[in-house]
Amino acid sequence: MLIVHVHVHVVADGVDAFREASLANARASIQEPGIARFDVIQQEDDPTRFELIEIYRTPEAAAAHKATAHYAAWRDAVAPLMAEPRSSTKYRAIFPDRL
Repeated sequence: MLIVHVHVHVVADGVDAFREASLANARASIQEPGIARFDVIQQEDDPTRFELIEIYRTPEAAAAHKATAHYAAWRDAVAPLMAEPRSSTKYRAIFPDRL
């Protein structure tokens, strides 16, 4: 499994639009066979900060996700909402080893 944490900081007036676009992307993403989980979380003490936690069954599933129409729609919708470029950190599962 490949786990990706995407760190996002959006502009204050873009919070609602970012949340809507990200929820639409997450709902479509969990329908992909290669995605085990796709979480959208928002920081409690700073609502302009989000984390996307994406759990892929294989590294190839991550590449397939980026080729979907819903990912492209999300990417294009959120680009003008960024307070700074998003970043990501990749992890490998230790436990549980399967989802």
